[in-house]
Amino acid sequence: MKVTAIGTGYVGLVTGACLAEMGNHVVCLDVNAEKIRILNNGEIPIHEPGLLEVVRRNVAAGRLQFTTDVDLAVNHGTILFIGVGTPPDEDGSADLQYVLAAARSIGQRMTDYKVIVDKSTVPVGTADKVRAAVGEELAKRGLSEMAYAVVSNPEFLKEGAAVEDFMKPDRIIVGSEDEQATLLMRALYAPFTRNHDRLVVMDLRSAEFTKYAANAMLATRISFMNEMALLAEKVGADIELVRRGIGSDPRIGYSFLYAGAGYGGSCFPKDVKALIQAAQGEGIPLRVLTAVEEANERQKMLLVDKVTARFGADLSGRHFAVWGLAFKPNTDDMREAPALVIVQTLLKLGATITAYDPVAMPEARRLLAKELASDRLRFSERADQALEGADALLLVTEWKEFKSPDFDLIKSSLKQPVVFDGRNQYEPTLMKALGIEHWGIGRGQSQH
Repeated sequence: MKVTAIGTGYVGLVTGACLAEMGNHVVCLDVNAEKIRILNNGEIPIHEPGLLEVVRRNVAAGRLQFTTDVDLAVNHGTILFIGVGTPPDEDGSADLQYVLAAARSIGQRMTDYKVIVDKSTVPVGTADKVRAAVGEELAKRGLSEMAYAVVSNPEFLKEGAAVEDFMKPDRIIVGSEDEQATLLMRALYAPFTRNHDRLVVMDLRSAEFTKYAANAMLATRISFMNEMALLAEKVGADIELVRRGIGSDPRIGYSFLYAGAGYGGSCFPKDVKALIQAAQGEGIPLRVLTAVEEANERQKMLLVDKVTARFGADLSGRHFAVWGLAFKPNTDDMREAPALVIVQTLLKLGATITAYDPVAMPEARRLLAKELASDRLRFSERADQALEGADALLLVTEWKEFKSPDFDLIKSSLKQPVVFDGRNQYEPTLMKALGIEHWGIGRGQSQH
């Protein structure tokens, strides 16, 4: 099938590359010429495990190409995926300007039947706005009778595992009220559902709502466990043991039950805000989600609170090592990353910092340019070098290389053996036996 993916971020690039992998002919369009230059040079503008190999393989096979030519891209695809950004507006609602600009571009150029697919995370009712935008442009061209369909097909990709999630989906949601469009979407996704039909067809608004509800549920689980961790610490319980105890209940399960330094990234913070804002517009206050958001903001400060509890409120003359800057492992994405709040707050309190992340430091240099210019923040090219002369280590992102570090090296490199474990990677009893002062999240009486 001929497919166009508009936008070459996480959503558009993964969608285009994985559909090409299944034999489709895909054109990926982006107005950012630098992104297209990078892609045409055989590289990718994001860090996503396995994606580069899929891109290179399908470019070489002639099934995948990248362009800034809007006419070429619109004319190529029968199915056109809109995978552009929907950043939060000033009030927290999703900004649809890029989605609607893409829709208008399609309406200005299409010459035959198109299935226009909203792949970006968009509020309920966006499909109606996309349909109207396309229709207006067709009317201007005197083509009001030209047939087209708008479909909602939200992505459920985890950054760091996006290729695997696309190739082996647990569900494919298709919101469609057009029979021909539904048949085409079933045909497109048939290779992904051959062993077990995971495609769920529903109305447009329910499909749009499903994406927001899914992310809101996952964010809720994280904030719930973070709140339980705060209480566990006070009453002397170990949240890791509690997690195993409740996760073994099949009604609850283990996923997204890890206490830590708070969630970040491009989805959960933005989507929770957007859902709260949409509900306010309907006169329905979402009290649970408001609490989820508030709990997460508080959690991002928890490691800082532990540092000041140990070293005092004035951190002048103190130097800290930070391991991990990305909002989660296996990505270079730092949008809403807890590390940003932690680093910036420690610096404001007078500390100096040496930070290390396996892949996110280029992005961190961009986001923390002002802090770097002050010479009180430095980046290290290796994890062990970041430790040298630090008063303590803060583990913020649970990269694999941090899971079993050389604890003797940590002890000898730090001025004093203090570790603030923001992701509960290390067992308090082991750390105590090694002579390391361990500050975890909700580890009760077992820590320090």
